[in-house]
Amino acid sequence: MKRSMLVTAIAAALLSTGCAPPRGGATPGTTAVSVTAEPAPKVTRIEPGEGAREKIQEALLDSEEGETIELAEGTFAIDQTLSLFDTAGVTIRGAGMDKTILDFKGMISGAGGEGLLVKADGFTLRDLTVQDTQSDAIKIEGGHGIQMIGVKALWTAGPSTKNGGYGLYPVQCHDVLIDGCEAVGASDAGIYVGQSENVIVRNSKAHENVAGIEIENTTAADVYDNESYGNTGGLLVFVLPDLPKKDGRQCRVFNNRIHDNNTENFGAEGSIVSTVPAGSGVILMASDEVEVFDNEIADNQTANLMLISYQSTGRPINDPNWDPYAEGIHIHDNRFSGGGNQPTGPLIDELAQVIGGTFPDILYDGLVDDAKRVDGDLPPEYAVVIHDNGDANFINFDMAATLAGGVPVVSYDLAPHQGEGAKLPAVVIEGVE
Repeated sequence: MKRSMLVTAIAAALLSTGCAPPRGGATPGTTAVSVTAEPAPKVTRIEPGEGAREKIQEALLDSEEGETIELAEGTFAIDQTLSLFDTAGVTIRGAGMDKTILDFKGMISGAGGEGLLVKADGFTLRDLTVQDTQSDAIKIEGGHGIQMIGVKALWTAGPSTKNGGYGLYPVQCHDVLIDGCEAVGASDAGIYVGQSENVIVRNSKAHENVAGIEIENTTAADVYDNESYGNTGGLLVFVLPDLPKKDGRQCRVFNNRIHDNNTENFGAEGSIVSTVPAGSGVILMASDEVEVFDNEIADNQTANLMLISYQSTGRPINDPNWDPYAEGIHIHDNRFSGGGNQPTGPLIDELAQVIGGTFPDILYDGLVDDAKRVDGDLPPEYAVVIHDNGDANFINFDMAATLAGGVPVVSYDLAPHQGEGAKLPAVVIEGVE
């Protein structure tokens, strides 16, 4: 018998005797280990060209949890809204902000208007541009764990009322990160977060919009390391009535550059943003617990910072469960320069008759809720505290007297607004550094 045949025969005999492991068990003295490899997340890659819109929409409809839809470099001509509903954990990723372009210039009338409409959790959009949509560029509604990174929303014709209203537009969302993004040309707000909770907006640019960055009826937002310029209003923190979420609070605005926001207002007639005066740097309206610090705020021709309650808009208040006052405001350690030299707007025209000349850096309407006074004073949690802003000047223009039909008694005195002020906590989103 050949040697190889002999070895085979011996091995077979051993396996058929007690040297083989017991049936259904491991060799004595060892432990059986079962290893099941996790399947790799699905990646679907799509190139620009004929039928690309259909391929993207089909991929979204058929998407699996954790899937990445990868859009190659180039321009995708899209004529209808792209939509994603329900599937969690989907990522749409381009080759770079200025390399992958979703161009909606040829949108079919009545085809939705939005560029991308998402109603799903764990959604990530990154490294691409959405441009020239009829309506909002990117609307994300009701999602948890939303990230937009390296995304641009753009209207190429420049400022126009015909442009879509919102660029980056998460609404009624939780745990939102907007990082390294850009918004240009929105007829309402370039970067907007509304009725949401736990939000970070950072490292982003907004220019040539009506409102550059707007945080509205939102709780716990950090807005930092951004640049907002060339808009009508640079950065707005608003709380508005008649919305499902009634309040907005705990917003920190810090380390931003907010400058030269002097573009004529091109917002749709009747919208609240259409009343924003050109030349507005920061506007805080009816918000509570807002801390504004360590910002560079410069050369906004109406006023670098305005602090107002909703009554100053002159609009009626029909929502009984809503508080129109700005309370618990802390403005400190900012750097102001220029601005106030060409104020505009109906309210501003009236103020100019009282103030005259250049408007101050910080403009405050002085409205407070008298029902919250204790022994004549507001408790500290409702106070407006302003300090350590260099040589920034200030005016309280006494809107209460104006609303009552009287003559305003303007005050340039910051003494009533001295104090420590509250330090708000940082926003923490799990998995985000």
